[in-house]
Amino acid sequence: MKKQLNGLIFGAVMLAGSVQAAPILLSPEWAAEACQGWNNNEVLTKRLVVTEWVNNHKGRGFKVMQIYRSDCPASPRVEMRVSLVDGKAKCVYGGLVQTAKLETDADYVMWAETTRWKEMGAGEYGPMRAMMFGRLNFQGPKGEAMSNMGPFEQFLLLAGKGDAAQCPAAAPAAPAK
Repeated sequence: MKKQLNGLIFGAVMLAGSVQAAPILLSPEWAAEACQGWNNNEVLTKRLVVTEWVNNHKGRGFKVMQIYRSDCPASPRVEMRVSLVDGKAKCVYGGLVQTAKLETDADYVMWAETTRWKEMGAGEYGPMRAMMFGRLNFQGPKGEAMSNMGPFEQFLLLAGKGDAAQCPAAAPAAPAK
């Protein structure tokens, strides 16, 4: 009996150790996972082609969304890039910000407090309500955003898949030369 119990405890410990925790909300790791989630979402990958959202990239071949938590001021912003790939609006990059100059009539910057990201990620309300009540702030082409509220709501649900218990760690300082 003792041997069986030890075996069960060992199995439970091994199983618990193999379960990965959700990445910190709006961290570079979260952005990489959100990129995969984007690519697995048919509304995002297909509808944003139909509405031609993905084609508004100012000749760069990708749209940029930079995202952050406003109550985590020392945390780095993250970036997701979306391109037309094989007829679908695919996320081709998710991680730390790499695009220094945004195109204001094509790209987006979005920010909200952590509690608001979690509420939107849980589907408590969509992007229209979030923006109307100042829960989600953004810069970018407003008309384009307004005509893509359905897909945008799917994007906000990705925020529900992050650990909001702590702020993302500040980016390491570049080494002195």
